[in-house]
Amino acid sequence: MPTEILMPALSPTMEEGTLAKWLVKEGDTISSGDLIAEIETDKATMEFEAVDEGVVGKILIAEGTEGVAVNTAIAVLLEDGESADDITSALAAPAAPTAAATPAEPGPAPAPSPAPAAPAPAAPAAADGTRVFASPLARRIAADKGLDLATLQGSGPRGRIVKADVENAVAAPKPAAPAAAPAAVAAPTGPSADMVAKMYEGRDYDEVSLDGMRKVIAARLSEAKQTIPHFYLRRDIQLDALLSFRAQLNAQLETRGVKLSVNDFIIKAVAIALQQVPEANAVWAGDRVLQMKASDVAVAVAIEGGLFTPVLEDADSKSLSSLSTQMKDMASRARDRKLAPHEYQGGSFAISNLGMFGIDNFDAIVNPPHAGILAVGAGKKQPVVGADGELKVATVMSVTMSVDHRVIDGAVGANLLNAIVDNLENPIAMLA
Repeated sequence: MPTEILMPALSPTMEEGTLAKWLVKEGDTISSGDLIAEIETDKATMEFEAVDEGVVGKILIAEGTEGVAVNTAIAVLLEDGESADDITSALAAPAAPTAAATPAEPGPAPAPSPAPAAPAPAAPAAADGTRVFASPLARRIAADKGLDLATLQGSGPRGRIVKADVENAVAAPKPAAPAAAPAAVAAPTGPSADMVAKMYEGRDYDEVSLDGMRKVIAARLSEAKQTIPHFYLRRDIQLDALLSFRAQLNAQLETRGVKLSVNDFIIKAVAIALQQVPEANAVWAGDRVLQMKASDVAVAVAIEGGLFTPVLEDADSKSLSSLSTQMKDMASRARDRKLAPHEYQGGSFAISNLGMFGIDNFDAIVNPPHAGILAVGAGKKQPVVGADGELKVATVMSVTMSVDHRVIDGAVGANLLNAIVDNLENPIAMLA
C-alpha cells in the first residue's frame, strides 16, 4: 500500500517548516538513508533522510512552500508492484505512514479523508532522558503493542527504530492511562490583528509577515516572561586590568591569527564562576532541578530576523584562544543559519552583550531552561572613588543578571555575580 512521507520534526521546538528544496523527483527510487529534501526550520536549513525504500509516486508539497505543519503529508512512496493509480485510494483512507500522519493542507489537494489517521505518540525518551529515535509508524505500532521503545535496539539509519524492530519485539502490557487533567484556560493574548489594524485605519504602514523564527521567538519569550519568576542583580565592573591584560595577550597571539575580545573574557569568567558557585550551575526541569557538572555557556548572536544562542560546551576547561576561535566560528555559521540543533540547544546560563551597540545597561529575559542570563553593557570611562578614597578615572562596564528564582535564590545569585565580577577584575587569575 502506498506510504505517506510526512514533514519531519527536525528539532524539539519545530512546529512547522518550509520545504526549501526537493532532492528527488517523481519516479525516483530511494532507499533508507537517502537524502530526499531540504527543510528550513525556525533556526536552520537541514537535510531530510528517507526512512523506507520505494519509488516516489507523487510529490504533494511544492518547493518553497512555507508554513508546512509537522506531520503533514509531503509526498507518497510506492512499493514494488504499486502504481500511481493506487495513490488516490491511499490518500482517501487512513494510511500507515513513515512519519506521524495528520495530513494538513498539501499543495495539490487530494480527496479529503472522512476520518484522518490518529497521530503517532510523541517521540519517547529513555529513563536517563536521552531521546529515543524511532519512525512515527514504529512509535504507533509500539503504542498499540504496549512496547517501551527505550528497551529496543534500532536497525535503521543511525540506530533509528523502524517498523520491523517493533513488529518483531515481544508485546508488554499497556500501562493504565492517567486521569485526564482539567482543561487549562488560555490566557488572553491581546487584541486581534484585525482589531489592531482597525486602530490605524487611514495611516500608512507596511505589513511584515512573521517568519518561523520570529514566531518561535515571540512564543518562547512571551512564555518565559509570563512563567519564570525573574529577579535582577546589578553590578559595575572596572575593566582597566582586563583591557591591559587583553592587549598583552593579543600582542603575543598576533602571529597565530588570534584576537581576543572582551566578550571572550566574559564567557570565560562566567564559566569559571559557575564552577565556583556550583549550586547556580543548574537548569529548571519542570518538577526538579538538574545540577550540571560542566559549564556550558550560551551566547546570544543577533542575525537578520532574530537571534541564535550557540552553546560553548565545557567553557570552563577551554583556553581563551580556543573559546575565541570557537565563538567566531559559531557566530559566523549562526548568521548563515548553518548551526545544527545540538549546537544551539542546552547550556545552563546565557550571555547577551549589547555593549557593542552603545547600550549602557538592560534587563534580559531568561531563556528556559537556563537558570540565568547576564546582560552586558558598554564599557565607558567614568569617575570612580578608589580604595584609597581618591577620585580617579576608570573604564566601567554595567551588567545585569536576570535569574530564575525557582532555581537560584538571592544569596546564591549574588555569590555567582560577585564571582563573575571578581574574575573579570582579576583576569590573570582566570588562567591559573
